[in-house]
Parts: sequence; structure tokens; C-alpha cells
Amino acid sequence: MKTKGSHNYYVYILTNKNKTVLYTGVTNNLKERLYSHKNPLPFSIAFTTKYKCYFLVYYEHFFEIDVAIKREKQIKGFSRLKKEDLIMNFNSEWAFLNDTI
Repeated sequence: MKTKGSHNYYVYILTNKNKTVLYTGVTNNLKERLYSHKNPLPFSIAFTTKYKCYFLVYYEHFFEIDVAIKREKQIKGFSRLKKEDLIMNFNSEWAFLNDTI
């Protein structure tokens, strides 16, 4: 069992190749999660599979899951414009960050 504060959680935003779709999620292993989004199970009906949404453009790191989930819900409630502003302040080029994780 890990001690409090030693966990790693990430809230992240993915987009598709044309940057027309945004998906917000939370995970405890960002690298594995990105792999699973890009390599879904056959016949998956997941949102990210349907819209080919697996390019990382934004993420935040947290040590506590409850804080990460709260932030994920907050971001999911944002308008598209507010999400774009969040991404622009973090990654102004909207570069795909998958290979930097």
C-alpha cells in the first residue's frame, strides 16, 4: 500500500488528427492509457475509438485521486472555448504530446 501523497494521477485531454474533437479523462498511468486509446479492443464502441481521438494535447498531474476526479469533472463542464484556452496556455502549438510522456 502506498503512503498518502505518493500516487500519480493525470487529467488529460485528447483530440483527433484534425483537432475537431476533445476528450477529457483521468488515469493513474498516462502512458498506458494513451496506448489503450490508440490500440482499442476489436469492435470497441468507445468514444475515443469512434472519433479516433488519441492525440494528447493537455495534461495535469495530481497526487490524490479525489482531487484529480474533481478537476476532470470541472474540465468536462467547460465550454469548448474554455478547453481551447486551457490547451493554448499549456501547449500553444497544440502539439501531439504522446511521445513526450
